[in-house]
Amino acid sequence: MPVVNFLVNEVLSVPAYLVGIIVAIGLIALNKSVGQVVGGALKATLGFMILGAGAGVVVGALEPLGGLILASTGAQGVVPTNEAIVSIAAAEFGAQVAWTMIGGFAVSLVIARFTPLKYVFLTGHHIFFMATMLTVVLSVADLSDTMIVLVGSLLLGTIMQIMPTFAQPFTRRVTGNNTLAIGHFGTLGYIAAGAIGTVVGKKSRSTEDINVPEGLRFLRDSMVATALSMVLFYIVFATWAWAKLGDTAAFEILGASDGGNFVMKGVALGLQFGIGVAIILYGVRIILSELVPAFEGISRRVVPGAVPALDCPIVFPFAPNAVLIGFIASFAGGLLSFGLLAWIFGPVFGLALILPGMVPHFFTGGTAGVFGNATGGRRGAIIGAFTNGVLITFLAALLLKVLGSLGFANTTFGDADFGWFGIVVGNVVKLGAVGGLVGLVVLVVVLLFGASRYQQKLVDTNWAPGLAHTEWVTAEEAKEKAAAADEAAEKKAAAGQ
Repeated sequence: MPVVNFLVNEVLSVPAYLVGIIVAIGLIALNKSVGQVVGGALKATLGFMILGAGAGVVVGALEPLGGLILASTGAQGVVPTNEAIVSIAAAEFGAQVAWTMIGGFAVSLVIARFTPLKYVFLTGHHIFFMATMLTVVLSVADLSDTMIVLVGSLLLGTIMQIMPTFAQPFTRRVTGNNTLAIGHFGTLGYIAAGAIGTVVGKKSRSTEDINVPEGLRFLRDSMVATALSMVLFYIVFATWAWAKLGDTAAFEILGASDGGNFVMKGVALGLQFGIGVAIILYGVRIILSELVPAFEGISRRVVPGAVPALDCPIVFPFAPNAVLIGFIASFAGGLLSFGLLAWIFGPVFGLALILPGMVPHFFTGGTAGVFGNATGGRRGAIIGAFTNGVLITFLAALLLKVLGSLGFANTTFGDADFGWFGIVVGNVVKLGAVGGLVGLVVLVVVLLFGASRYQQKLVDTNWAPGLAHTEWVTAEEAKEKAAAADEAAEKKAAAGQ
């Protein structure tokens, strides 16, 4: 167990190390020199660490804002936090989770090798989170530890393949090709956003193609626009909290000492958010430059046709404006859902109140915004991300019903796929030891068969959702159009003089 725990906790659950190992394997398969293998693996690892550093900066900027909002509004309830509930579960189920994670990764590679589903899920911490959730849900049934690991591995390997598959037509609309897939367990929200975009996005222009007055040209820079937006958010809620709570309580939330320092601390955190997003985008570029070529080697030798399935920020550079719009829209959906739970669904059905956490709404909402924009422009980004906010709120509330003793903890899993898959598995195991096992095997067969048909009928045939009616441009095309507009405006101004 010490060896297994080391591999799981220190290697496989750390995306940077896992990706570095995969890149090394791919470069070895391409017969690259030792120096090229080491250099490529290290660069990919550093890229993921840069992405993680950016995510840490973003989280550090968002958490105080969440505290200000909750303190200002007086809201109380459960805050979905994957890391928190995993740490609680680890004390009781650590060994089973470790073996389930290793087994699930192996099952996923077997499925990729021998079925039409060719995705290699590389978001290690989400594999760890899903392994934990499945172990907890299966523990409610009357199963031995060995059976929990075997069944959990089969379920984990299955969802690691089917979710990138179902999202791939929408992911391809974002990236423009099949070289990447989404490997993040918020995928149901992204698929929903992309599907909604195809319905509502007729003649809706891209979020990246925003015309602004000449005096506001600086807003075309996504880092500037993102930072400025968050500064405004902070000023509004910092002022609200200060007026409602008074000096002492409000200052404590931001770690400030006086009024002027309090306001400027909020400004600094808003700017920090913009910096974090810029770091994420830079890390993504480094990862792609190393990972995509290395997967050519994996495709040749290990899993023919392999496609890397990566963490959700991998799509942020394709539509940076949509990330911010999606975050705001998803948070609005979470707020509305919180109100519905408080006034209607909580009292009637006994559901817990789920508070909108800033971190899950930024990462999943921002990604949903990118997917919604890809198929439905601005309307797709707004409505699709709003739908994601509703999904992750209600699914988190329903998931608490099947988590056994952990359902009484003051937290739960925060992303959409943990919700729907945990609810389905949790209700199937209620059929009993024998009936539950049969039901889960049937579930796996149905999901894999459905995903395989989907891959063959829609992914392999290059079906493009929303393509027929959406006026959509990539971020690069938007930059080219903006530069051309700036040049035309400068020529016009010169001619006027």
